Amino acid sequence: MDPTAFVIPCLLAGVALYALTRRVDVYAALTQGAGEGLAVVAKILPALVGLLTAVYMLRASGAMDALAAALAPVLGLLGIPPETAALLLVRPVSGSGALAVGSQIMEQYGPDSAVGRTAAVMLGCSETTFYTVAVYFGAAGIRRTRYTIPAALTADLAAFAAAAWAVRLCFG
Repeated sequence: MDPTAFVIPCLLAGVALYALTRRVDVYAALTQGAGEGLAVVAKILPALVGLLTAVYMLRASGAMDALAAALAPVLGLLGIPPETAALLLVRPVSGSGALAVGSQIMEQYGPDSAVGRTAAVMLGCSETTFYTVAVYFGAAGIRRTRYTIPAALTADLAAFAAAAWAVRLCFG
């Protein structure tokens, strides 16, 4: 039997023992966390539905294909597959939307294709720029972002190019 099969059960038992020594009501903590999770889902669901609807409409109308075709020469120079253009546009705005676009790309091209692998690495190495800036600057009370957005979007572009390069390097 594979010893890694015991990792999850041992982790769960360890958490339960730790909670027992601290006299934590695990069930109450679990239900409270589940309730908070549902509240988060209820908050982000309308925005996610709106964004996914917009992405589907852009794809169905052919606008996304036209944009990918227009960006293809530039993306080709950067080594980025043009099929990932939708991901490039959605990722800085919405992590959930980008995950949905990434899953669509993998459904269409396959997870083991160069495009699917590139999309997966892009999802892992880039950030939801506008959300992150809004949260951190809002928490710090900063109103003017100055050069943050252009610098962060440049970093995202570098991450996308590096993801495409890494996939080509590792998978040929």
